[in-house]
Amino acid sequence: MRAVFWISLFCCLNFSVAAQTVYTAASIPKELMPYASAVVRNEVVSTEVKSVDNVIYHVKRIVTILNKNGDDEAEVNIFYDKANSIKEMHGVVYDEFGKQVSKFTAGSFKDESAASDFSLFEDARVKHYQPQSISYPYTIEYEYETRSRQSLNFHDWHPMRSRGVAVEKSIFTFINRSGFNVRYKEINTPQQVEITNSPEGSKVYTWKVDNIHAARFEPYGPDPDLYRIGVKITLEKFSYGGIEGTYTNWNDLGKWVYDKLLRGRQALTPETVSLIKQLTADVKDPKDKARKIYEYMQKKTHYISVQIGIGGYQPFPASDVDKLNYGDCKALVNYMQALLATVNINSWYCAVAAGSDYKSSLLPGFASMGQANHVILCIPFTNDTTWLECTSQKIPFGFLGNFTDNRNVLACTPDGGKLLHTPKYISNNNLQVRKANFNINHEGELSGGIETRFTGTQYDNREELVDKSETERLKAVARIYAINNLDITEYGLTQNKTDEPVTTETIRFSAPSYASVTEGKVYFLLNATNRTARTPAEVRNRTTDVYINDGYVDEDEIVYNLASDSYRTEKIPLNIVISKPFGSYSATMQLKGNQLIYHRKIQLLAGTYSKTVYDDLVDFYRRVGDADAYGVALVKK
Repeated sequence: MRAVFWISLFCCLNFSVAAQTVYTAASIPKELMPYASAVVRNEVVSTEVKSVDNVIYHVKRIVTILNKNGDDEAEVNIFYDKANSIKEMHGVVYDEFGKQVSKFTAGSFKDESAASDFSLFEDARVKHYQPQSISYPYTIEYEYETRSRQSLNFHDWHPMRSRGVAVEKSIFTFINRSGFNVRYKEINTPQQVEITNSPEGSKVYTWKVDNIHAARFEPYGPDPDLYRIGVKITLEKFSYGGIEGTYTNWNDLGKWVYDKLLRGRQALTPETVSLIKQLTADVKDPKDKARKIYEYMQKKTHYISVQIGIGGYQPFPASDVDKLNYGDCKALVNYMQALLATVNINSWYCAVAAGSDYKSSLLPGFASMGQANHVILCIPFTNDTTWLECTSQKIPFGFLGNFTDNRNVLACTPDGGKLLHTPKYISNNNLQVRKANFNINHEGELSGGIETRFTGTQYDNREELVDKSETERLKAVARIYAINNLDITEYGLTQNKTDEPVTTETIRFSAPSYASVTEGKVYFLLNATNRTARTPAEVRNRTTDVYINDGYVDEDEIVYNLASDSYRTEKIPLNIVISKPFGSYSATMQLKGNQLIYHRKIQLLAGTYSKTVYDDLVDFYRRVGDADAYGVALVKK
């Protein structure tokens, strides 16, 4: 106990002395200023495990805010619920010269619900404080302590919490008094952990960093977790929601989840069991049975967020979902499992790190509960593994989309946890194929029809329009197709939810004055349907690799029927081909009689590329943008 006291006292004294000398903005080392909107002057973060159901978190932080882009770093958000309580919180705000501007205490914090807008049940709350508007730069010093009654999850340490933040000094200490083994994962740490033993037997793990430069935003950058400094840490034996367990790997963790959180929660009423058996009585193929049950579940239920129960990790019983017709991802997956089990179809509850921006995978060599944020379902049919997203009433059977595709997930089975990998949608299958037939009359009016087919990850490109009214649809489509004076006379949207789902969009329209007709000449933009307006910003001295999250292919063919066959092109016809390691582009036009035929194809290949490729990517999009803006000039022969 005495050793821990001296460790804590040293941290406090060290923090106090540092704080007295670094409050002035002028004392920030000049080498930390580039790209910085805020600078962490000194930070001491400690996690003290007194026992598996008694964990103390202590945070002391001084950060100087240089401009409005750094204001988020001055926010103090302390979350709490039934299992996590706040012990203390206070702080001081200083101006750029180190003069105290204000103090804040527990009474200064706003106490708000931490529930999201789509959450029906959530017992999490947050104490929130942010300094009132003062001139830049300013410095905030704050300190708080919380207590948690669980040790399944510990806070990760990230001294650089976001881009644009430099770090002068940060220390993370993990004090283990429980006597159980600690596992940790160091990510990009410049120095390895220092491990010391206290006289009474506690183990103290310490990580330190200093003078870390701010990371700037770089377009097409990889997941920040791949290059920022971090430490993940777990305890071999833990307590969570009053349930104890042990794990050292994914197999152990998946077994605990199954045994303690899932087992016994799939009972259904005899009426529901009978209903599902009748529903599938005439279906012999197991996959077709699963499809029918999935569609039944989609029609019956809807998604809501539920963050109560055992830490928000245990699903509601299947019988509750069956009665109430709603649930969160955990509850809906558990319910779907229960329905499948009534016809003897085995399935696995899978934890996944979901998100569309990056393919975040569970780390194969380091198991921890906090890496996942969502649950999906896996049906291991022989030679035909099928994945289900159970929170959507619209998504086709067996289709995941880019929210959970191509990443490691944890299947929680009776035999233990298994790391599986979700399907990867390759660019050649992520298609947007468009065919259009247009007429241009003597007055320059454009009219005709467009048919577009979307497949793969582009299947849901029009998903937001499916349930909209006709008026709302037409407004949205007018924004999608940048054709001036667009007047849509017919619009159709169909979805074919097969194993390879397809969305088909059809449009009939007219657009007065699309082409300029003067003195026997006709001018108009050749690409009327799919122009690229974005060119990534140039970045000098790029530091991160180029990351393309999703690959795709867009192909457009437009036939323009002209009012006469007596035209010729006034300038060199469009004919361009670009080929790069990350993709390709081609665009051509050909005048045949009174028909002008335009063909465009762009392909982007998902993957990670060297940072030296970025200049090529900028050049690629610049040339694509120029080609897409090509204006046709036709003159009478």
